[in-house]
Amino acid sequence: MFHTPMSYVRAGMLGAAASLLLTGCDDMHDTTLANGMRVIVKEDHRSPVVVSMVWYKVGSIDEPKGLTGVSHVLEHMMFKGTKNHGPNEMSRIIAENGGRENAFTSSDYTAYFQQLEKSRLPISFELEADRMQGLTLDPEEFKKEVQVVMEERRLRTDDKPESLTYEKMLSVAYQAHPYHHPVIGWMDDLQKLKIDDVRDWYRRYYRPNNATLVVVGDVKPADVVELAKKYFGPIPARDFKRPPIPNEPPQSATRNTDVRAPAQVPYLLMSYHVPVYSSVETKKDDWEPYALSVLGGVLDGGQSARFERELVREKKVAVRAGAGYDAIGRAPTLFIFDGTPAAGKSTKDLEQTIRAEIERIKREPISAEELARVKAQVVAGDVFRRDSVFYQAMQLGQLAVSGLDLDLIDERVRRISAVTPEQVSAVARKYLVDSNLTVAVLDPLPISSNAKPPAAQRESNAH
Repeated sequence: MFHTPMSYVRAGMLGAAASLLLTGCDDMHDTTLANGMRVIVKEDHRSPVVVSMVWYKVGSIDEPKGLTGVSHVLEHMMFKGTKNHGPNEMSRIIAENGGRENAFTSSDYTAYFQQLEKSRLPISFELEADRMQGLTLDPEEFKKEVQVVMEERRLRTDDKPESLTYEKMLSVAYQAHPYHHPVIGWMDDLQKLKIDDVRDWYRRYYRPNNATLVVVGDVKPADVVELAKKYFGPIPARDFKRPPIPNEPPQSATRNTDVRAPAQVPYLLMSYHVPVYSSVETKKDDWEPYALSVLGGVLDGGQSARFERELVREKKVAVRAGAGYDAIGRAPTLFIFDGTPAAGKSTKDLEQTIRAEIERIKREPISAEELARVKAQVVAGDVFRRDSVFYQAMQLGQLAVSGLDLDLIDERVRRISAVTPEQVSAVARKYLVDSNLTVAVLDPLPISSNAKPPAAQRESNAH
């Protein structure tokens, strides 16, 4: 499966969480406090643990030109002290209570979480309420943390040719929409970022009426809501006007871009603009994201999927090839194909082969066997996801900040099961067309013997 490096996620926590694969929400409670903070609680009594997450509806999608990366830098600063707790003291308190905590920033949101024994939940609430309103934003800590973020950018993007190619592809595929910008920010913007920029960002977006609290675990909803009222309820709501996000104009022709960087092998990315759950034009089109999800599963969903079976094993045109699509987001997204050509093959060979597979799906509806396999994977994934309180909380938080109905947790398996082969062909014909395509190619340069070791082998100081 194609992995998008667009989200700078702590310890790789997001991963497969983008797939909504839970069912059964009879044990869920959804309410809003008087100050506008939404509280979502889901009971799971199989073990005496609880996951608590605070989601802020702010990410790189909200950042104007010249201020990219500010959401991610603020995420780092949230660990650097409040009026009541010194730098990194919150992390120490959580660890002393046997828990784990971290945070992540994406295009659409920023979130903070703790996983604890259930009786320790008040500790989590107290700490999160404190830094929602009392962050000190010390200038000296800011100077150090910006350097950490810039090194993180070097490690995760500048020194990784595939990530660099992905970043370039986004910047070409999106001309007006802020998905054009990397979550971690452009280096020039990070170098110019000021503590006042971060302080203004914090004051604008870090408020209860722009936050969602998600709690999943061995809890009773009424108890959690009372705790939320105690710790978060006194924080006053503050009015703010969210700047409008520019729409991406329809693309009219294929866009191409090349990246030349030291690398061992070439790399291909192909992306098409597609809708997400929240961006379908009319109710009659609301089946399209489900059909696109099935399309992704047919092409890249395990050893028996078409790409692995035909491109890798039979035709031997690729060492690996993938397809990726995430239907949850605050704005329309991309359906992405990627791959590394096999020895003796070029990125052009691989592109032509992928295009041929796309044309085949347009002409010939997928088989009943392929459709049954994808649907079985969805059901199996549903069972797997319910084993993790963390991923249950992830899925609820993603839906909430994307403005989606939590009933989608129930809906997805049913709607996927209703997708027909003809619908899969229809979305391919509608969206996977040349006028909607961006192609990015990594053209490897020789790797110098004096080059720095790979980023994966160098230590990052990020939180």
